[in-house]
Parts: sequence; C-alpha cells; structure tokens
Amino acid sequence: MKYAFITGATGDIGFAITEKLSEDGFEPILLSRTPDRLDNAISKLRNKYGNQFAKKIVCDVSDHEDVNKAFDQLELENNKLSVLVNCAGISGGGITAEISPQTWQNVINVNLNGTYFVIHEVLTRKLMLSGGRIINIASTGGKQGVIYGTPYSASKHGVVGLTKSLGLELARNGSGVTVNAVCPGFVESDMAVRVREHYAKIWGTDKEETKRRVEERVPIGRYVEPNEVAEMVSYLASPLAGAVTAQALNVCGGLGNY
Repeated sequence: MKYAFITGATGDIGFAITEKLSEDGFEPILLSRTPDRLDNAISKLRNKYGNQFAKKIVCDVSDHEDVNKAFDQLELENNKLSVLVNCAGISGGGITAEISPQTWQNVINVNLNGTYFVIHEVLTRKLMLSGGRIINIASTGGKQGVIYGTPYSASKHGVVGLTKSLGLELARNGSGVTVNAVCPGFVESDMAVRVREHYAKIWGTDKEETKRRVEERVPIGRYVEPNEVAEMVSYLASPLAGAVTAQALNVCGGLGNY
C-alpha cells in the first residue's frame, strides 16, 4: 500500500492534491487543524474514490508538540510514506510598518517552521520509504518579493531554500528520496478571496476591480486552478520524476519565468 501524507489537506490546493494522488493509487493521510473539514474531506474521498484506508490526523503544524503527537500516532500504526506533501500555509501581510510581531511570527510558524517540523519528524523517525518524494508547496512569492506581503514572501523564500538544501543532502545519501517545491502563482481559492479583500482595502477598489488588476499581471490573463497545481505534484510524485530534485517549479501562468 502506497501512503501519501498531505498537510493542509482540506484547503483548496491541498484537497485537489489529495484527490489527484488518490486517483494515482495512493492511500492519503490527511492532516489539518480543522476537525469538521477533515471529516468532510474523508467522506468525499470515500464516496468518490472508495478510499477505505484514507486516514485523518488533527494537527496544527505550527505547534511542534502537536506535530510530535501526530507522528507518534503515525508511527504506532507503522505507516511508511511514499509521498509527503507540505501544503499547510496561510497568507498574511500589509504595510510592513503596521504588521504586528504576532502576525509575522504566525505566518513564519505555519509556512516555514511547520514545513520543517513535519519533514524533521519524517526523517528522524525514518518514515519515508526508499525512493520517496517530499514535495513542498511554496509560491512564486518564494522567488520574488510580494508587495504588502513581507511575512508571506519571507516564509516562502525559506521554504524554497529548505527544499533546495535538503534536496542536495538527500540526493547524496543513497535514499533515492527527492525533494522539490511547487511554486503556484495566483490560485483561485478561499485564500485568494481573502487576499483580494486585503488588497482592495489598500488600493481602495471593489472586489471586481481588484481581481481584474491581479489577473492583468498574469500573462495568461487568469488565475491558476487548484487542479493545475495538483497535476504538477502528481508528476513529481511519479517514478518519471526520479531525476528531478532540489528544484522549485512554477505553476503560475507565466507570472514568474525564473
């Protein structure tokens, strides 16, 4: 049985990834800090794909003790992982001088520290199978600055750096484990709606004008869909991607060409 462990599995991108990996034959282990959304996601998977082995774990990745407990549970069940997808993430920003230290710390804790905490537990407990895949969902904001998004951009730059460093490390230890980041641009999601509301306040625009301005920045003229991000994850999780590691790959409609 091939297990895929997905953090942030109940969000728009996370659930699209969970569905795609289910289609690819993986048994998903869903992690989220929201019990009701986890129950709903598991129900959808079982109804659509017959994933009778789909599992759920309630956990806040920004809390190291919580992550520890989650992996205690996983270890007791002797579940070895073929794929780890770190998708838990939050937005956060504003005019930098007005951002509170609490907001800064919260974004860094979830997006960067949470990714590290999960990877650290998987590696120290030797839960990743030989030839496994670690896939971190970063952002094009992890390669370039995001105006009014200093904590978010800083956290995602950290995820890209972690990915590249760890990818090189594991490439040389004979494990066959690859480590890559997927960098979405603007993705249509609940988070995108919240971000547009945030920009609308700063710009003094309504939500339609805000969305138009954002889409105008994207060469293909639209937001990326969550399933398009999931397809890249599916490729990286496949045997065909064995020579791809320590990379940060964009799914952004041309927003970033680097």
